[in-house]
Amino acid sequence: MRTSPEQMREVLHQLFVKYQFTDEKAKLLADTFTESSLVGVNSHGINRVPVFIGHIENKLVNLDAEAQKTEDFGSIERWDGHFGPGIVNATKCTERAIALAKQYGLGLVALRHTNHWMRGGSYGKQAAEANCISIMFTNTQPNMPPWGGKDSRIGNNPLIISIPREGGHIVLDMAISQYSFGKINDYKLRGEKLPYFGGWDDDNELSTDPEKILSKERGLPIGYWKGSALSMVLDMLATLLSAGNSTYRIGQKELETGISQVYLCIYPEVFGDKDLQQRLINEIIDYTHDVEPNHPGDKTYYPGERSLLTKARNLKEGITVDRRVWEQVVALSEK
Repeated sequence: MRTSPEQMREVLHQLFVKYQFTDEKAKLLADTFTESSLVGVNSHGINRVPVFIGHIENKLVNLDAEAQKTEDFGSIERWDGHFGPGIVNATKCTERAIALAKQYGLGLVALRHTNHWMRGGSYGKQAAEANCISIMFTNTQPNMPPWGGKDSRIGNNPLIISIPREGGHIVLDMAISQYSFGKINDYKLRGEKLPYFGGWDDDNELSTDPEKILSKERGLPIGYWKGSALSMVLDMLATLLSAGNSTYRIGQKELETGISQVYLCIYPEVFGDKDLQQRLINEIIDYTHDVEPNHPGDKTYYPGERSLLTKARNLKEGITVDRRVWEQVVALSEK
């Protein structure tokens, strides 16, 4: 089924006000969840709303808390999220990293004790719209085995890189697993297999079956051993820079909370060659676009390009949502 972005925002705003968020925070949450669905990422948009409400009901989310600065090192700051809503904390820390970048050329905010930020690309876009380059990442609960191991000991620690560009920002938003677990759940909801291996089943065999992968959350690292190593390093950086929890410590909790994140922004205008920067970016995009496709009708895309196309289509036609999820969200907002 389809619903309009306006209707989704209205239902979500009503839901979050009902759960005692201020009107300002309820609007931010509703806008962020809706925007994620609008660009085609239901896994971290509308589909995550019932999970988020469940975390609120389980007292994992401190509704009134916001991230606050705890230590100042010039262009680098440490903040504590006080277990507040991940979207609220992430938006605030991105805003601060942007301000630091515009003051120093580069700004970094390391955040501890926060909750799931939902779609990390939201904050990459936020930085790009402020004309900043960004590199952001978060650790997670253990959901992938380190390469060669059986049990999950590392997180799929999403990595965001964004670059401002006239005509469409570059926004890379990727988990360090072949598929995010939200995306695997999308396939499960649709009753479909994954196109490629996404994790291990109970027999320690690589699988494309969402049910089998989700049963024990043993995702497949991107690039096999390379993704395993990258996950470990991102966890180390997020933990050390924020003085927060590692994936190991997060995994000792029953549900994922108290995670650590890094927001790094660079203000490219310090170089004073904006036109040159745009030409160089477009040169790379044009070169990668101008390639013969493997199959007739296919084409290549830069990171974030398909999201822009999906958003344009959904603004015209409405957002495709799973009926069961939508009815669950509406029921939550009305009961």
